[in-house]
Amino acid sequence: MPLRIVRLGTPRAAGEGTRIGTVRRPPRGVPKAEFASRDYYDVWYPLLSPTPELMAQGQQAQQPGKEGDKAWEAFVKQFRKELALPEASRTLDLLAALSHHSAMSLGCYCEDEARCHRSVLRVELASRGADIST
Repeated sequence: MPLRIVRLGTPRAAGEGTRIGTVRRPPRGVPKAEFASRDYYDVWYPLLSPTPELMAQGQQAQQPGKEGDKAWEAFVKQFRKELALPEASRTLDLLAALSHHSAMSLGCYCEDEARCHRSVLRVELASRGADIST
């Protein structure tokens, strides 16, 4: 039952399991009671999202080209530092271990995973031995 990395708000895959929203804010205009039924998430877990300041930096790094690439590299470096803090690091270890026994998915709203913090989560979880769906 590998862990899946998904875009929140997209239809769930068969057997996806519990969907965890690793976002700083809930979806706008969606009643809390409808988060799961609208395929956003079952559990909100903002600890694995960038801090608000870093999220703003990451959104600016969306620009294509050399400057955008440099900004993205700086965002990734800083987000990895945030994920290395004890609480986030222990959470990643737990999710990596659970990925071998439970169906679950993690996600964010961003359209392009390559320029989304979930790409960093994918790498961090893989480095901890998580079973991740491709």
